[in-house]
Amino acid sequence: MLDAFTKVVSQADTRGEYLSDNQLDALLNFVREGNKRIDVVNRISSNASTIVTNAARSLFEEQPQLIAPGGNAYTNRRAAACLRDLEIILRYVTYAIYTGDPSVLDDRALNGLRETYLALGTPGASVAVGIQKLKEASIAIANDPNGITRGDCSALIAEVATYFDRAASAVG
Repeated sequence: MLDAFTKVVSQADTRGEYLSDNQLDALLNFVREGNKRIDVVNRISSNASTIVTNAARSLFEEQPQLIAPGGNAYTNRRAAACLRDLEIILRYVTYAIYTGDPSVLDDRALNGLRETYLALGTPGASVAVGIQKLKEASIAIANDPNGITRGDCSALIAEVATYFDRAASAVG
């Protein structure tokens, strides 16, 4: 996992170059937007249980075959595993948001996940729908303007969306 600073410096070092004005401006903007980033992470983290529970509930309402006898989330143990997986993905998304780098999400949560689900017979498309529901709930909470740093958060929210989309495409 590389934070935004380490990544930029490492890339410049590999090329044997100084940081460009554009790279420096991007890092300055990352620092300027730091409080917003922390606010988003705190909002998602402090509401994680609700986000995951509601995403799973909505998924099971849309795809009741998952919790029907013979379904992949049938029995409390399997449903709990589904909730656990969604919670893990959400946690790693918050790490990616905080660092501004998706590599922690890829390296620690997504690499090999599709293959694992295939081996277990878990429908990746259903997991992807669950992740999209995590995304919707997380963005709604992150976009609530009450009690957070003021300013335009559209670029950060777009970045947040890409982490969820990355996770959904990795399993779907």
